[in-house]
Amino acid sequence: MQRLFAITWLTWKAAFRFKLFLVVALLLLASVVGLPLLIKDDGTARGFTQILLTYTLSTVSGLLGLSTLWLACGTLARDIEECQMQVVAVKPIARWQIWLGKWFGIVTLNAALLGLSGLSIYGLLQWRASRLPADEQRVLRNEVLVARGSAKPPGIDKDLDTVTDRLLQERLKKSRIDNADLREVRRQIREQVKADYQLVPPGYAKQWIVNLGLARRYLRNQPVYLRIKFNTANGTTTGTYKGLWQAGDAPHTPTWRSEVMSLAPDTFHEFAIDPNLFDDNGDLTIQFFNVNETSLLFPLDDGMEVLYRQGGFGPNFLRGLGIIFCWMALLSALGLAAASFMSFPVAAFCALGVLTFVFASGTMANAVSEGTIAGYNAEKGTKGWSPADVVVIPTFKAVLRVIGLARNFSPIDALSTGRSVPWEELGLAFVQVVLLLSGALAAFGIFVFTRRELATAQGNQ
Repeated sequence: MQRLFAITWLTWKAAFRFKLFLVVALLLLASVVGLPLLIKDDGTARGFTQILLTYTLSTVSGLLGLSTLWLACGTLARDIEECQMQVVAVKPIARWQIWLGKWFGIVTLNAALLGLSGLSIYGLLQWRASRLPADEQRVLRNEVLVARGSAKPPGIDKDLDTVTDRLLQERLKKSRIDNADLREVRRQIREQVKADYQLVPPGYAKQWIVNLGLARRYLRNQPVYLRIKFNTANGTTTGTYKGLWQAGDAPHTPTWRSEVMSLAPDTFHEFAIDPNLFDDNGDLTIQFFNVNETSLLFPLDDGMEVLYRQGGFGPNFLRGLGIIFCWMALLSALGLAAASFMSFPVAAFCALGVLTFVFASGTMANAVSEGTIAGYNAEKGTKGWSPADVVVIPTFKAVLRVIGLARNFSPIDALSTGRSVPWEELGLAFVQVVLLLSGALAAFGIFVFTRRELATAQGNQ
C-alpha cells in the first residue's frame, strides 16, 4: 500500500504542477455561480431550482469527465514518452502498482473536485431557498429539495401478450400471412391492443390501482402527489384539455376529488392529493374522467405515477454525487487503459471516440428495435433487410448491454425532480460501473502495461 500511495501522491503533485486541479476547480465554481445568472426558467422557484440542479450537475459532470480523460491519458502516456516511467519501473515496484496508483490518484482528485462542486451547489440551493417566501419554501421542500419514492400501476405485459396472440390467431384463420411478415404483423396488433389499454374515450373514465408497498407504513398524514402525462388520440400537442381526478375508494377509504383541471398534453404534470386515501394493503385507487370531446391516451410507462416523501435532500444529494463519482472512476480507467499502449494524442482521441460512441448508442438501439440496419424501405413501405443483420444486430445487442451497465443510472434527473436515489441504486452503480466495467478496463490496461517494452517503445519514437 505504501507504494500505491507513493504513486497516488505523485499523481496529485503532477495535477498541481500542471495547474490542472486549480483550473478545473475554478471552472467548476464558475459554472456553479455563473449558470444561475444565465438560466431562463418559468418564473417559479420550483422551475428555477429544477433547471439549476440539472444544468449545474450536467456541467460539473461534463467538465470533470473531460478533465479526467485528459489527465488519465496524459499522466501515463507522457511519463512513458518523457522517459520518467523508465526511472520508476526499475525501482522495487510492480507495474500493476504503478497503474493502480495512478488510478487511485485520479479517483481521489475527482472526489475532491466533486465534493467541492457538490458543496457549492448544495449551499447555493439552501441559500436561495431560505430567501423565498414561506409558501415557495414549502413547495421546494415537498417537491424538489426532497427524496421522493414512487409507485406505478402494475405492468400488463402478460395481458397484452395474451390478447395479442388471440387476435393474431383469429387473423391467421381469416387470411394467410408469410412467415417473414408474421413478426411485423404481431407487433402491429400488439401496438393496437396497447393503444386500446391507454385510451380514454370522451365521457368515459379510467381507473388505476397503485400499490404503495411498504411505504404505507410511514405515509399516514404525509403529502402524496400524482405525476401524470397524457397524449391526444388525434396527435395534437397544442392547447389544453379538461378532466376530473378522484383518489380513494369509497366507502373503504376517504376520497378526494379535484376541480376541473385544464392540462396540456405531451408533458408531465404534478399535483397534490389528500393524504390517507389508501387502504390497509397500501392500494390507492385513482380515477380520471374525460370531459373532452377528444379521446386521451395515458402511456403505460409514464402515464401515471404516485410520488411520496421518502427522505431528506441532503443524503439523497450525496447518493447522487456518489453515482457521478462512479462514472468518473470508469472514465479514469478508460483513459489509463488507452494510455497503457498508445501515445498521449492517440489515447486521448480513442478515449473520446469511445465516449462519443456511447452517447450515440441511440442509433444502435433503433437498429436493434427494428431488427435491421437497412432502415425503412420507402418504395415497398416495409422495413429493409441486410445480410449483415445476422452479425451486426447481435453485436449491437451485446454492446448495448455493456453500455447499459453504466447508462442505466440517472441521478441528475432524479435529483432535479425530487426523486429518491436509493442506496440500492448507488450500490448497484458501484458494482456495475466501478467493480465490473472499471475492473475489466483495469485488468486489460495492467495486462498491456505489464508486457510493454518501455525502453523499446521510447526508442522507436
